[in-house]
Amino acid sequence: MQLFENRTQCFKIGIVLLTTFLVVIILFNFIPNLAYNTLEKVLSRGELTVITRNSPTTFYESNDGDSGLEYDLIKGFADSLGVKFKFVVANKFNDILPTVTNGYADFAAAGLSITDQRLKIVKFTPPYQQVTQQVIYHRDNQKPKTLEDLAHKHIEIVSGSSHSHNLRNLSKEYPELSWTDTETADSDQLLHFVSEKLIENTISDSNEFMIYRHFFPELDVAFDISEPENLAWAFPKSSDDSLFQAASNYLLKIKNDGTLKQIIERHYGHTKKFDYVGVRRFVRHISTRLKYYKSHFIKAAEKNNLDWTLLAAAGYQESHWDRRAISPTGVRGIMMLTRRTAGQLGVKNRLNAKSSIFGGAKYLSQLISRMDQDIPEPDRTWMALASYNVGFGHMEDARKITEKLGKDPNKWIDVKSALPLLAQRRWYKKTKYGYARGWEPVKYVENIRSYYDLLNWEINKSKPAETPEPASMQILPNIL
Repeated sequence: MQLFENRTQCFKIGIVLLTTFLVVIILFNFIPNLAYNTLEKVLSRGELTVITRNSPTTFYESNDGDSGLEYDLIKGFADSLGVKFKFVVANKFNDILPTVTNGYADFAAAGLSITDQRLKIVKFTPPYQQVTQQVIYHRDNQKPKTLEDLAHKHIEIVSGSSHSHNLRNLSKEYPELSWTDTETADSDQLLHFVSEKLIENTISDSNEFMIYRHFFPELDVAFDISEPENLAWAFPKSSDDSLFQAASNYLLKIKNDGTLKQIIERHYGHTKKFDYVGVRRFVRHISTRLKYYKSHFIKAAEKNNLDWTLLAAAGYQESHWDRRAISPTGVRGIMMLTRRTAGQLGVKNRLNAKSSIFGGAKYLSQLISRMDQDIPEPDRTWMALASYNVGFGHMEDARKITEKLGKDPNKWIDVKSALPLLAQRRWYKKTKYGYARGWEPVKYVENIRSYYDLLNWEINKSKPAETPEPASMQILPNIL
C-alpha cells in the first residue's frame, strides 16, 4: 500500500514537472522576448519607440522632412544599433514620463531637464545640452527685473514642466508669486499669448527662446530664474540597464568625437545673434515685397532642384528683395550677380527680377554640385552659400586651413571657424586665392539660415492646420 502511494506521488510530481517544462518551452517559443533584455528586444523587433514632443528644439516636420535636435540624436542612435525608429508624440507635456514608466515607449527624448522630482520616477542618461529657465515679457511692457516684480502678474506655464517645479520652490521664499499651470498650451503657444498681450509673462527654456525670439521679435528675456540645467533622455527605472547603457555610451561617444557639437550647431548656430529691427523689417517685407517675386523663386528652385524658401532667403540676404539693388562694388539685382557671373549664366539684364532669380538659382545649384562629394547635407548647402558670397576658391582655401588645424573640412561648424583666418596674413599668404574678408560669409550664411526659418514659420502659420503624419511618427492617444 505504501509503495502504491509513493508511486502515485511520484507520478503526480512527474506530471507537474512535465507540465512546467512544457509551459517553459511554449513560453520560450511563443514569447521569446521574455528571454531577452531591453536592448535585445529592440534589436529583435528592429525598431526603437521613443516618446517626444513637437517643438523646434526636439522634433518637427520641415520642408525637407522630419527634423529637430532630438530627431538627429535618435536617428544617430538607431543607426548605431542598426534598427529603425518611431516617434510617439505626446498630446500633453504631462504624458511624457507616464508613457515611459507604463511601457508605451522605450524612453523619452523630449528636451527634458534633470530634476530631483523626475529622478524619483525615471533615470537619465548623461546630459547632451544645458539650458536655463528665463522669464519672458513683451517689449511694450515694463521689464520685470526681480521675482518681486512678478507678484500679481498674469503668468502661465506648461503643466508638468520643470518651470512648474522651480516656481513652486521659489514661491516658498516669494509667497506672493503666483501662476497658472496649463495643459492646453505648449511653450510656443504661451509665447504667442505673450506676444499678443493675452498674458503678461511665461517661462521658457533658453534654448527654446533662442529659436522662438526670431518668430516673436517683440518678446525679450527679463531675467533667469534658474542655474543651468542638464537635458537628457529619460528611461524607466529597471534592473535591466542594457538599452540605457547603450544610449549612454552613444551620447558619450558623440560628445567626445565632436558629432554632438556639430548637431547642436546645425540647429542653434544661426540663432545666437538677433537683430530685432532686422527681423521686424523682414516680416514686413514678406507681405509687401515677396508677393511680387514668389512665383519666380518657386519656378527657379524647381528647375534647379532647390528649396524655394532657401533661395528666397538668400535673395533677401543679397538685396532685401529689391530688384533695383546695386552695391558699391557693382553687383546688381535681387540675387546680386557680378557682371562676370551674369555673363557666364547668360543673364543679360541683372536688374530684371526674373532673370536675376533664375540666374542666382542656377549659380547656387552649380556651387552645390561643385562641392566635394564627401560633404554631407546640410553642410554642403551652407558651404555652397558661403561660396556664393566669398567665392568658391576662397571656400576651398578655408577648407584646407580647416584641415591644417586638425579639424574636419567637410563640417560647416569647423570650416566657419577657419573662414575668418583668410583675413590674417599669416594664413592667407599660404593660400592659393589669398586675402578675403572671411567673417562675411559666416555672417551671410547665418543670416540666410535665420531668414529661411522665419520665412517657413510665417508661411506655415497661415496654412490650415492639416498635415499628414510622417511615417516615423504617431500621436499618443490621450489615455494616460
